Amino acid sequence: MRQLIAILLFLASLTTFAQQQEGIVKSRIRTKCPHHTIRRCIKLDVYDNDIPQAFDGITMAFLTDIHYASRFNDNDLKELGTLLKELNADVILLGGDYQEGCQYVDPLFTTIMQAHPRLGAFGVMGNNDYERCTDLIRSSMSQNGITTLENAIDSITYNGSKIYIAGALNTFKRREETPCPTANLTSSDYVILLTHTPDYTEDIYCQNVDLALAGHLHGGQVTLFGIYAPVLPSHHGQRFRHGIRKTSYNLPVVCSNGIGTSRKAIRFCAAPEIHLIVLHSTSKQ
Repeated sequence: MRQLIAILLFLASLTTFAQQQEGIVKSRIRTKCPHHTIRRCIKLDVYDNDIPQAFDGITMAFLTDIHYASRFNDNDLKELGTLLKELNADVILLGGDYQEGCQYVDPLFTTIMQAHPRLGAFGVMGNNDYERCTDLIRSSMSQNGITTLENAIDSITYNGSKIYIAGALNTFKRREETPCPTANLTSSDYVILLTHTPDYTEDIYCQNVDLALAGHLHGGQVTLFGIYAPVLPSHHGQRFRHGIRKTSYNLPVVCSNGIGTSRKAIRFCAAPEIHLIVLHSTSKQ
């Protein structure tokens, strides 16, 4: 009996080890300060052979769909600033749909960057951002040290190694989507793709990408107890509503509920959230 238990424990440890060689492990972070609007912070430990050893342990905060000021008001903005300082991420990644009025643009980006991410901040534009205040958003992001990626790629260099952040340009018209900007990279590069809508990752083949981050769907915003969203702006149905999903070509996509709201200032069983991504190198070199 003891031998059987020992064998089972050994097999379980091998399974855990295998999971950590390649993949994503999800957990919750308990933060110190109260956050009435941002209900949860989800930690994602990402294990990948393409992550350089120099980046092992590097953290990235991903936030999207802030829609300031919708349900997300001035007090919530202060809480967001406090939370980002507490997380102290090395990189901040932004997924678009930042504002519900041009007067909110500068205060939002100023507050976000008070966290002073040491390896930089990068963001894409959302559909709201192309409807109004577009040039102001680009200008404010630049002035606050945030790199705007519209069908473009930038890199982060650290201790002699490099990873890439790519940004999609979502036209929200399937036949007019721009090609994924990552074709000239290689399969050995570690590449994170920012895209406002997760539909882009399925509709446009993105080669050489290791992980995609998306929002737009708000987790449904109003759901039937987290199981089904009656209204969801995606032509893939419920597929990319929430959580970690994979495209038909096996690209993992983190589908965030985001923070704010659109149309109606209400959420039900689709809690506002941000993600803290921790990179782990499994390379033996």
